[in-house]
Amino acid sequence: MKTLGLDIGTTSISAVVWSDQAGVLASESMPNGTFLPSPRWERLQDPDAIWEKADGLVKALLQRHPDVQALGVTGQMHGIVYLDGGGRCVSPLYTWQDGRGDLPFAEGVSWAQQLSRLTGYPLSTGFGLVTHFYNLRQGLVPETARVLCTIADYAAMKLSGRTTPVIDPTNAASLGGFDLRRSCFDEAALAKAGINPSMLGTVGGGSCLGVGCLGIPVYAAIGDNQAAFLGAAGGRTDVLLANVGTGSQIAVYSPEYLTVEGLETRPFPGGGWLLVGASLCGGRSYALLENFFRQTVKMVTGSDESVYDAMTRALDAAGTLDNCPHAVTTFQGTRRDPSLRGSITGIGIDNFTPVHFMHSIMDAMAQELYDLYRGYLEKGGKAPEMLIGSGNGLRKNPHLCRTFARVFGCPLTLSPCEEEAACGAALLAAKHEASRRS
Repeated sequence: MKTLGLDIGTTSISAVVWSDQAGVLASESMPNGTFLPSPRWERLQDPDAIWEKADGLVKALLQRHPDVQALGVTGQMHGIVYLDGGGRCVSPLYTWQDGRGDLPFAEGVSWAQQLSRLTGYPLSTGFGLVTHFYNLRQGLVPETARVLCTIADYAAMKLSGRTTPVIDPTNAASLGGFDLRRSCFDEAALAKAGINPSMLGTVGGGSCLGVGCLGIPVYAAIGDNQAAFLGAAGGRTDVLLANVGTGSQIAVYSPEYLTVEGLETRPFPGGGWLLVGASLCGGRSYALLENFFRQTVKMVTGSDESVYDAMTRALDAAGTLDNCPHAVTTFQGTRRDPSLRGSITGIGIDNFTPVHFMHSIMDAMAQELYDLYRGYLEKGGKAPEMLIGSGNGLRKNPHLCRTFARVFGCPLTLSPCEEEAACGAALLAAKHEASRRS
């Protein structure tokens, strides 16, 4: 069976044609490029421009593969867009990067903290209901808005020919205020914050939304984190996924409901749970170091060019080092404490070198994620069979791959497909379609 997977990311929009016999048959990607001018703390995108790009990508692949039999969708989680009663966008997309939740609600209390206090749910800036809570109190919700959803829900709705979205639990949970055990929004808790549950749409997992004008069954969108896990692991659940891009994450599947400090417990398609730990800086930590070296070179020579290749050559030549400084890569804080900052300590005359700093940063990037994973093990989580790596931070840096393998104590295998989230959406659509037909 051939299926198509669409992934609407923050920086790019991707789609793949996937076969249960041969894997990825075709892949296309384009820059998202739809950010709108806004104050520094806002991060808004144009949902209609996103839709036009996504629709064009899907149609281009279907023209080359007309025998595709189902379509799955995924995309950036947490963010929201408002729709009117006819399913039309009446707002920008407030992305997961939007910072209004960190603005002061009252002295010493942010909007995210206030909503957490009112509802009893731990919430961070960028979560859809934090954004909605702020917009409600500031009179920013459009008068014609009838429902909110993620951008992936909007795309799946449009592709299926519907005018109202259906939100999979993986996306619904990413908005906040979601009762994981009952798989529904906690209406009583949200009512304390004045949030009308009618704005939250219909929650439904594994739903075939319709066939739309393309004549192909379209399934409800799933969160990109769960989709990437499915795609990177090829549908397996006995793996630990380490993703390093601008940020970084670890994700591990548990058939049992677990709560681990520092990890989010998220619904997994088809049952079970995905425990996810994130570093806000992640791969950007290495990019910050490259930028420091680049500025140094520019200061001395006047040349302003990438030094990533030079860094790799230096690491190749240096080999193994055992006296590196100790680094902490919380340069952008953490979800729980945005005020935290990173550090590099233990610097002496024997290790004050660029290569030592590179190793220190790579060690810290891996260690930050390993510490989160260790919490899962300490709670009785089952150690997975293998460690899979994804994201350009790992794909482009074999030294970082070796660092992760050493810190986690097992070999790291890179995911065979680069568009993991799109592949996961396609794979899940194939599973749902086979079940529907049987």
